[in-house]
Amino acid sequence: MIWYLLLIAAVAVERIVELVVSQRNLSWSRARGGVEFGARHYPAMVVLHTGLLVGCVVEAMYRSFLPALGWPMLMVVLAAQGLRWWCIGTLGHHWNTRVVVIPDAARVTGGPYRFFPHPNYIAVVVEGIALPLVHTAWITAVVFTALNAFVLRTRIGIENDALARLR
Repeated sequence: MIWYLLLIAAVAVERIVELVVSQRNLSWSRARGGVEFGARHYPAMVVLHTGLLVGCVVEAMYRSFLPALGWPMLMVVLAAQGLRWWCIGTLGHHWNTRVVVIPDAARVTGGPYRFFPHPNYIAVVVEGIALPLVHTAWITAVVFTALNAFVLRTRIGIENDALARLR
């Protein structure tokens, strides 16, 4: 269990780093006329992602580590983190945890965006399933995935509308 707690702590630290990068990029975007869209859904997204980490810890206290499930899921979590940071690196200053679009900015089509329109959300979905399953927290995986589907449906719609309006 201690190794799983360390994993969750590492993911929590990674999220804090993301928020620092996001805040820096938000300031950069706003200085260039960036416009935020759909801010009302953002608190729900923060609560959901915090709940994922809390749910992983709480449920894991009642579950056994199953190596045949846990080790492959850890590899999937690491791959999802790699995809997430590939997205962040590709978008550079344009990456944000909020939906912010800079008028007349070119749409990014390199990196993982060559292959998928929203690769960061693929990483989120994959991680939301795999992270809990590292320690057999299947209820957390199911609940997060279901709630995340609603949040992502809203979020992707907001992003697509924002990008279409500011072209």
